[in-house]
Amino acid sequence: MALLKVSFDQKRRVKLAQGLWLLNWLAVLAGTVVFGLGLFLKVELRKRSDVMGNSESHLVPNSLIGVGVLSCAVHALAGKVCYDALDPAKYAKWKPWLRPYLAACVLLQAALLLAALCCLLLRGSLEGALALGLRQGLRFYRDTDTPGRCYMKKTIDLLQIEFRCCGNNGFRDWFEIQWISNRYLDFSSKEVKDRIKSNVDGRYLVDGVPFSCCNPNSPRPCIQYQLTNNSAHYSYDHQTEELNLWVRGCRAALLSYYSSLMNSMGAVTLLVWLFDVTATTGLRYLHTALESVSNPEDPECESEGWLLEKSVPETWKAFLESLKKLGKSNQVEAEGADAGQAPEAG
Repeated sequence: MALLKVSFDQKRRVKLAQGLWLLNWLAVLAGTVVFGLGLFLKVELRKRSDVMGNSESHLVPNSLIGVGVLSCAVHALAGKVCYDALDPAKYAKWKPWLRPYLAACVLLQAALLLAALCCLLLRGSLEGALALGLRQGLRFYRDTDTPGRCYMKKTIDLLQIEFRCCGNNGFRDWFEIQWISNRYLDFSSKEVKDRIKSNVDGRYLVDGVPFSCCNPNSPRPCIQYQLTNNSAHYSYDHQTEELNLWVRGCRAALLSYYSSLMNSMGAVTLLVWLFDVTATTGLRYLHTALESVSNPEDPECESEGWLLEKSVPETWKAFLESLKKLGKSNQVEAEGADAGQAPEAG
């Protein structure tokens, strides 16, 4: 028994075809939106690729761009099918291709759903990429004279200013690395020599941060050096001076920014998926309604449309049987090919 059977007369078939034509062209616009969102996210990730540890984070924008292009192509073709559906001569050309075309539409819905889930669930890989990239960026901050790294200081400074953050996890990350270039250290100074000797790796470490960590909302001039030494500054307590520096780390700030972007894009992609499912369902009803016309010579006769020709269990069973037959036919062909080979000469 057919699933979700609906009766159609000529007038309802015409309205369905006209409505689906409009719906599919709106779906083309929706696919363009998904493509645009993927392109925007890719540009945003590229802008800060210097602090991204790997390319895995581009899986989401690439998938959005891919399904957006496919959605535009598939629904543009569907619009043409719906336009030609009520002309028997034109529809006859599409008739042999409609079943595989509907199967391709179902695959597109699965790809759209997967892309939406990627937007909502791939926060972990993005967080790992940011943690690795920021750790490397902080380490290369001082290499202003090294080819290929001379831009990193500017990148990190602009990042900390724009996102109001400091360090990877917090401002104390700067205490663990030498972020001042040797070019600007006076190695004849006793203080510099003592600091370098006191460190196992021979690095010049200070309890200070770059200027870009300073919070302009602070009522006092920014304190960048000797941050943990209360006696070095008048009326200062580093445990209570929260306004002096940005407290949040850049990894958390960037993760929050990109997560909000990806969550919004995932929600939009889910809406587009629902829109596409509606368009594909309508096309299936139009296809079956035209197929079941009892008298093609009488365009006014009634017909029936359905979603599935059989019930869900019967459809699934028939699908599994077709897969088994396909597997057996491939096995027989392989055995026939093996039997046809001539034995090797001894």
